[in-house]
Amino acid sequence: MLVNARYGETEIDPEELLGLIPSLATRAELDEFEQANIREALLWARRNRTVKNALLTPATLVELHRQMFRRVWGWAGKYRKTEKNIGVPVWKISSDLHNACEDAKTWIEFNTYEPIELAVRLHHRLVVIHPFPNGNGRWARLVADLVLEKLTEKQLTWGSTRRLPSEEIRAAYIGALRQADAHDFQPLISFVDS
Repeated sequence: MLVNARYGETEIDPEELLGLIPSLATRAELDEFEQANIREALLWARRNRTVKNALLTPATLVELHRQMFRRVWGWAGKYRKTEKNIGVPVWKISSDLHNACEDAKTWIEFNTYEPIELAVRLHHRLVVIHPFPNGNGRWARLVADLVLEKLTEKQLTWGSTRRLPSEEIRAAYIGALRQADAHDFQPLISFVDS
């Protein structure tokens, strides 16, 4: 039901499951409810002055996660307190997120990477940190989208233009993330920009 993670997802601990706000019985209901909340958060982010002026700060990124999942999870916008099958140790979350923000600001300031590569590298870094109990991939994708929107008019596709079943798109995304773990970012760049 809701506790068992699908391929590429983070397990939700039974204690974290207690933070589920609405009464939902199936994974499909949870997915639908989360998507509705994420759409609201996207509208909020595009209108919010702090997001426009100070996106790359831990406080703004935490608030973005809270907005994305606030109607779904009581722990939305709060760092995870348990170790997961992915992510840095709990005690490193705050400092690693701060460093990721500072690195991204430096990359922008010095034009270190083309905008799409910069967004992809930041996305990957946020996924590696995995600061929250759940929703990290979707949150990191939205952060990358917002950064790219600020730098250029281009939008990332995240594999949506591929005529494949969603399971195959997800597998391609996870495969590209794993190649980025090995410092080969080209497959992830191709995936988000195809």
